Amino acid sequence: MTVTYTANVATSRVISNFLRLLFRWRGSIYKLVWLDLLVFLFFYLLLAVCYRTAMSDAARSGFEAVVLYCNSHATLIPLSFVLGFFVSIVMNRWWAQYTTIPWPDSIATLVSSSVHGFDDRARAMRRTILRYVCLCQVIVFTMISPSVKMRFPTYDQIIEAGLLQQNEKDIIETLDLQFPYYPKHWMPIVWAASIVMRARRENKIRDDYAVKTIIDELNRFRGLCGFLLYYDWVSVPLVYTQVVTLATYTFFLCRVIGQQWIDNPHSRTAGNRIDQYFPIMTILEFFFYMGWLKVAESLINPFGDDDDDFELNWMIDRNLTVSYLIVDEMHQEHPELLKDQYWDEVFPNELPYADESQRAAPPEHSTARLVQSKSGRSNIPSVRSSESYKPGATYFMPHSSGLTNTSSMNWSTSGMTIGDDIGDSLFRHKRFERSRRRHESDERQSSTSLNFEELIEQRNRERRERLRHRFLNMRNNQRPSSTGRYVVTVLRPPSPRSSQHSNAVEEVEEEEEVMEPETDVPNNKPDKYE
Repeated sequence: MTVTYTANVATSRVISNFLRLLFRWRGSIYKLVWLDLLVFLFFYLLLAVCYRTAMSDAARSGFEAVVLYCNSHATLIPLSFVLGFFVSIVMNRWWAQYTTIPWPDSIATLVSSSVHGFDDRARAMRRTILRYVCLCQVIVFTMISPSVKMRFPTYDQIIEAGLLQQNEKDIIETLDLQFPYYPKHWMPIVWAASIVMRARRENKIRDDYAVKTIIDELNRFRGLCGFLLYYDWVSVPLVYTQVVTLATYTFFLCRVIGQQWIDNPHSRTAGNRIDQYFPIMTILEFFFYMGWLKVAESLINPFGDDDDDFELNWMIDRNLTVSYLIVDEMHQEHPELLKDQYWDEVFPNELPYADESQRAAPPEHSTARLVQSKSGRSNIPSVRSSESYKPGATYFMPHSSGLTNTSSMNWSTSGMTIGDDIGDSLFRHKRFERSRRRHESDERQSSTSLNFEELIEQRNRERRERLRHRFLNMRNNQRPSSTGRYVVTVLRPPSPRSSQHSNAVEEVEEEEEVMEPETDVPNNKPDKYE
């Protein structure tokens, strides 16, 4: 089964949680890379010993030339790009295969709610439909998973597990002889659909919509099982897998030579005594790149026996148990209907916490605390359209096109001036009015500056109170009186004698007694009328 470490990384800490995961062995990178790393070290040390002890001067010169060539040209292989793209494809394919695995829970819920009856025949129909659904999944798993195939090598082992009957095995084997080249995983789904139609004919299913819904779910289950077979048949293109493998191993074949320490002033190791004894960075480079390749190799088929492969045998046991539990043990069963603890309050204001210190403030929208500053407000009043040209008035135009404070504006008069005294007085009057309005606006804002959080909380409380009273009023208005009496008004047509009074209508009130059922849950509608 997939190695799970979710509980270990639930909360981030000062010391990284990932550091503790480095000491695990099952599903680790060490388990996948250690053998390749030992082989790489063996060849590296072998060449180092031969260069330092067994080679002549001519051989040493030739070996140094090969080392310089491999070291300078090994980086021409785009290993990071090739591995990154390949692992991305494999990871997406790995998760897509998991989401394709079908689960019978939705079918079991539909069958339990649609196929009615507590007799043996209705019970057999429900159980058989879900058994066929699980049988379809088991047949598919035996074709794609070695572990499931080892558990159920033949149909006899499936019969022993209770998923198949002898007569059903004979039918499948007969069709296998007639059509040997095609899988028969769809046959149990066809049988299940036939049982659904028979249940409809026998009125075990009361409407056609439920039949359609169940058959649609059966077809969806069969389609997902077919997709699992398609993933098994169609792999990642072989040419791409070969390119990645050749690129990785060729790169490290060059590295095992090009990273050797040589006694040459033109080499990268000239004066470096660390690589003379142990190639630390070369080992890390091999560990990361080879580990990258091993990740793709481990996840390319998640139905195998690797540590991170899917546990299909557990899924088989779980699906059959849960299916029988839903359609048989829990069929049309539910706890007793009782009033919830918020019955009179309609809805809770706040749900309790085991530790009240864990209660957090409700989320706020992004502009909840945004307050416009005084410097950001424009001090220039807008010119109203009603202030049109008037004879004898003076018009002032600003020199600058931008918006600036009126105290720093340079104004100029243009044409249309009757008298300088009238224009100056009008200009001073407008400046006085603008300053007065700006002063009044600042006073209003300073007087109404409340705590924003308290205002929001107060509004939330008022809103909850209004909603509570609204729900209570609606329930009180819709609930009948305790006496159970209803008033019915009958409008009768006018008699021939009163034809001259055709507009008069006689209203007769009749009261009917209605017996209300005794139940813990109040009902707003009477069951029947007498």
